[in-house]
Amino acid sequence: MSDIDPDLLRRCREGDQAAWRDLVATHGRRVFNLAYRFVGRVDEAEDVTQEIFVKVYRALGSYRPTDGSFPAWLTTVARHHAIDRYRRRRDERLVAEDPAALAAVPSSDEGPLRLLEREERRHFVHRGLRSLPATLREPILLCDLEGLSVEEAAASLGIPVGTVKSRLNRGRLELAKRLLAARGRSAPTS
Repeated sequence: MSDIDPDLLRRCREGDQAAWRDLVATHGRRVFNLAYRFVGRVDEAEDVTQEIFVKVYRALGSYRPTDGSFPAWLTTVARHHAIDRYRRRRDERLVAEDPAALAAVPSSDEGPLRLLEREERRHFVHRGLRSLPATLREPILLCDLEGLSVEEAAASLGIPVGTVKSRLNRGRLELAKRLLAARGRSAPTS
């Protein structure tokens, strides 16, 4: 995707609605696709896309061509918004979830005990992730949990692709080691 026409950007900053529609039409699909990768549902991706463009509109004055191409800047803004939204939603779900409530409402395909076991495993893995140094944790979060490609994670983190691959591999190995050690200490019953 080519960079943005400086005149279009200037007109957008001046409040020209036709210019803004052109900017959204030009970059909307890219932003929607990124949002969709995070939420996995068309209706939610449409909402996230709107939220991102509101954020872009408000931050348009902060974009400088010396910082890089406009599409790269837009993608960074979109990715950060999607990650922040994902984290907010995840945190809201964690706060709202109550193991006692899960046990009271069995799923059609899982009993209350299975739900609790799955929740305990999820918390166990998240504790392991939190114990990793940020340099190893971030690639795992972006690639394995957020679904970003190695290239996208590298762009988001501002590091080379090879470094992301290396950290991803080392992080997975270290996480596995820590989880095995923690499991040995807690000795859960089957």
